[in-house]
Amino acid sequence: MTLKLKKPIVFFDLETTGTNISNDKIVEYSFIKLHPDGTKEVKSGKVNPLVRIPVESSLIHGIYDEDVKDAPAFKDIAKSLDKFLENCDLSGFNVIRFDIPLLVEEFLRADINFDLSNRKLIDSQKIFHMMEKRNLTAAYKFYCDKALEGAHGAEADTVACMEVLISQVDRYEGQEMSDALGNTIGTIENDIDKLHKLTSTQMVDLAGRMTFNQNNVEVFNFGKHKGKPVLDVLEREPAYYDWMMRGDFPLDTKRKLTEIKLRSFNRGRN
Repeated sequence: MTLKLKKPIVFFDLETTGTNISNDKIVEYSFIKLHPDGTKEVKSGKVNPLVRIPVESSLIHGIYDEDVKDAPAFKDIAKSLDKFLENCDLSGFNVIRFDIPLLVEEFLRADINFDLSNRKLIDSQKIFHMMEKRNLTAAYKFYCDKALEGAHGAEADTVACMEVLISQVDRYEGQEMSDALGNTIGTIENDIDKLHKLTSTQMVDLAGRMTFNQNNVEVFNFGKHKGKPVLDVLEREPAYYDWMMRGDFPLDTKRKLTEIKLRSFNRGRN
């Protein structure tokens, strides 16, 4: 089968120096752009993170400092990657919790505002965990009946991500999908908009420090103000904004917090 697409979708995977969205960097990337007519474009490469790659990370993905010493820094390729990803939806395995937030963070460090507002985000890991509860290597074997050769290499993982999602839609189309509590949240359909709704989350920022509550109001999702409306906290405790802006939070979180603060300011003027 083929995915029904209204616009291109990019499947991608990143290999990085670590798992801290605020501080870690990309060392390898692979993007596969799938067009509505079925044609594909591949863009892959290594990145010099300009910091040492921890050996524990190198042992996982096999990329060492020597392998990236002549590679470009992310800021040197950011514009071309932004252009490649322009007007594309995004998909991959565990991308919503890690790869997308880190990619956005790298773009922000390069002074590029990588906008997600008009993109559909589809995480095949969420479908997999809700339907089968396993990992990428097992998913590839289960859905595609093939061994994942070169696991933890960006391009091999990206190819697997694309094939897994296509197989998931083919296998589950028409079936109801439920969350960890057994609540039905929707039906699997060959429709990017509906897959986005099933696998995306109600996060305000990509790190999940702020989320939307049941009334679609932004609330803090951590610390002493967890569950409280962000606007209310900022108005009652202005210093909390300053504390977060100085703290070790991702640039995307600080950007979203500032947008909410400006809305509070404008509300007060009206």
